[in-house]
Amino acid sequence: MRQLKLNKAFTLMESGPVVLVTTHDGQKDNVMTISWTMVMDFTPVFAITTGEWNYSYAALRKNKECVIAIPTVDMLDKVVGIGTCSGADTDKFSRFRLTPVQGKVVKSPLIKECLANIECKVIDIVKKHNIVVLEAVAAYVDTTRKEKRTIHAVGDGTFIVDGRKIDRRKMMASKLPYGV
Repeated sequence: MRQLKLNKAFTLMESGPVVLVTTHDGQKDNVMTISWTMVMDFTPVFAITTGEWNYSYAALRKNKECVIAIPTVDMLDKVVGIGTCSGADTDKFSRFRLTPVQGKVVKSPLIKECLANIECKVIDIVKKHNIVVLEAVAAYVDTTRKEKRTIHAVGDGTFIVDGRKIDRRKMMASKLPYGV
């Protein structure tokens, strides 16, 4: 095996799906790209990593709600574009031609163009590690969407696209919660 520099070790594990996180600050909607996500358990609890460097963070911290929107590979250039500009001086919904859709529980908008959207409430912020813990309060999936492959950031400007799905549900049945 070839040794890898430690400052690149995260590229071996950062393959969670890239998501778009929407917020509403009381006046306007915003959206940010997040590549650091984590499922906390079989419950609808998730974590994202973000902090003061993101314009949306103030709204997320103040209003304690957001939407996790899950884009697909056909949206990759929009996802990267959203992540490389600031909501402080850019209306990202307009610039990237995204359609905001009112959810049922939170004020932050769903994104119509995404495969799925999860309305969330902030239940904890771990400041030391910039981890925002979210609890899902509603979820939606667009079953009519043809493109369903999600994208995963490697962390070095490259991405991995979902591929073939392999079924091992029977083998794992004893470990899966009822109804999953």
